[in-house]
Amino acid sequence: MKVAYSSLLHRYERLYERALEEGNAGKARFFALQCAGLLRKLASEELQFSHYYLKLAEDWEKKAENVEVDVKKRSNGVERLITTSNVTWEDVGGLKEAKKLLAQAVGMTMAKVPGGFKPWRGVLLFGPPGTGKTLLAKALAGSMKATFIGVKVSDVLSKYFGESSKIASSIYALARQKAPSVVFIDEFDALAMKRSSMEDAGRRLLGTILAEMDGFQDSGGVITLASTNAPWDLDEAMLSRFPLRIYVPLPDEEGAREIFAIHLRGLPLRVTLESLARVAVKKLYSGREIANACTFAVLHMLEEMNPELSDPLKVGSIAGKELTIRPLEAKDFRYAFKRVKSPVKRELLKKYERWAKEYGV
Repeated sequence: MKVAYSSLLHRYERLYERALEEGNAGKARFFALQCAGLLRKLASEELQFSHYYLKLAEDWEKKAENVEVDVKKRSNGVERLITTSNVTWEDVGGLKEAKKLLAQAVGMTMAKVPGGFKPWRGVLLFGPPGTGKTLLAKALAGSMKATFIGVKVSDVLSKYFGESSKIASSIYALARQKAPSVVFIDEFDALAMKRSSMEDAGRRLLGTILAEMDGFQDSGGVITLASTNAPWDLDEAMLSRFPLRIYVPLPDEEGAREIFAIHLRGLPLRVTLESLARVAVKKLYSGREIANACTFAVLHMLEEMNPELSDPLKVGSIAGKELTIRPLEAKDFRYAFKRVKSPVKRELLKKYERWAKEYGV
């Protein structure tokens, strides 16, 4: 084989492999056909080896035909992580500042920006548990009609033990292929610790995620969101990959009112949302606790109006039966507020606020 052709063929082969690793089927197909074309040209020039070169060319043409299958094989089954988010900003009560910052970040990532300007590719959502970090990520993907790839760190470490780094690479390859994409790393607390104390699997997974984020800094259409309840455990290298750090706090009265309105939508009320919101803020409720309180309040009303719900001997008879309801009253929520307790203490809130002031936006 001529030296020039050999060098070019090896280059096309490397580019084909790289495209497969990136999950870029179109680019992989292009370089496979380039290899086939080069080999057919060689067959026409070196007649004594034409049969050999034509066979290789046919092999590359088959690779071009089956490139989608090859990309899928290399994805390690991560397609199952893709979900279509139907959540919108209207489904998220309060958190106006967080919504605005996220919208700006993803807008700059997905849009064509001026040359030399590099938008954020990593966004950290931090705050107490239950404040809506996952909901924000889903609303972001839903509002932008972007591919949403949700990753739970604990799942990756347990289900793919020994292969977590490969899975992380496959996730980002898929994100680039399906761009615009939002990669949401949930339960980031499993990795958000000083790396000297991490187990090998977690350390390798974290290293791969950081390397992948570095690798697509200049390629548009992919943004990484990570959530953590313990931002102070992140080291400097991790913080540098997430320059936009958004505090997702407990709701204020306005936010709590909006959350109650979302969870009580369509239900008749004899109590004001404002009065419920004041109690929720005083009790340090997150959005999750507010949702839980609404469920308890409805349950209290239904039990009063349908006594058979509380009778183990009769509960089987209500299947398919339309339950009797009445408007929700203050007594239903007093019942709920007694049972729903916030795990967040004021000292912990102060710690979040101090960290947000020092490292957040």
